[in-house]
Amino acid sequence: MNQPSELIGQTFAALAAKKQIALIPFLPAGYPNLPTTVACLKELEQSGASIIEIGFPFSDPIADGPVIQEAFTVALAAKIKVADVFRAAAEARRAIRTPLVAMVSYSIVFKYGVERFAKDARKAGYDGLIVPDLPPPEAQRVTGLVRQAGLDTILLVAPTTTAERRAEIASLSSGFVYYLSVAGITGERDQLPADLAASVRQLKSLTKIPVCVGFGIHQAKQVKQLAEVADGAIVGTAYVRRMKQILDKSPTEIAKAVGQYTRELLADVR
Repeated sequence: MNQPSELIGQTFAALAAKKQIALIPFLPAGYPNLPTTVACLKELEQSGASIIEIGFPFSDPIADGPVIQEAFTVALAAKIKVADVFRAAAEARRAIRTPLVAMVSYSIVFKYGVERFAKDARKAGYDGLIVPDLPPPEAQRVTGLVRQAGLDTILLVAPTTTAERRAEIASLSSGFVYYLSVAGITGERDQLPADLAASVRQLKSLTKIPVCVGFGIHQAKQVKQLAEVADGAIVGTAYVRRMKQILDKSPTEIAKAVGQYTRELLADVR
């Protein structure tokens, strides 16, 4: 049996030794095209991203706000397929070491075949899988298959998740646990919830693996706030919005803008 990738764990360990928080950007694959995705992956490593989430285009997103939904619509209109996303990751992987995590709906994984998807993802250079619409108890079977393929399994915890369910989700996760700062859909928010620190501490009491926070984060001051309680900050909508503003530019120019934003987010914590 293969073991989950060690790269995610090594990344968090290295950051913890320096008392630094992980920055985890989200990229919608194929937006506005695959060369841009590859260029952005390379630039994100150079600009300081710790781990990178790659979103697989899906016509019926689970909790994505309008900005990410629009990006997926563009990618789907360009006929981006699962195999294309794997190829883009494999191309970037030849030049980067940063852990790559697939954010993908379970319906895509199920249709493709769980074992086949996990095997092909690992071959393409992915280190982990986030399946936002995979609740226990079904998650137990799926996470087992994913780990056998050598991938970490990352599950989501919402503010409304009960304490019992949080413990169950944490026990099924490896790599890190993804905590949603708010219930609802993704999107930029100017203030982090007042109870966020307490919620993250409670979740961290249930597991030894890192806890990362997403939904709403888009400012350097928010990343600095999270550094006091969480192991990672996940930023998605804000990256996509910046890409949207310059879609007429070349992949290299879009990637440079993504890199600049990464440096801005890390300005107060690195």
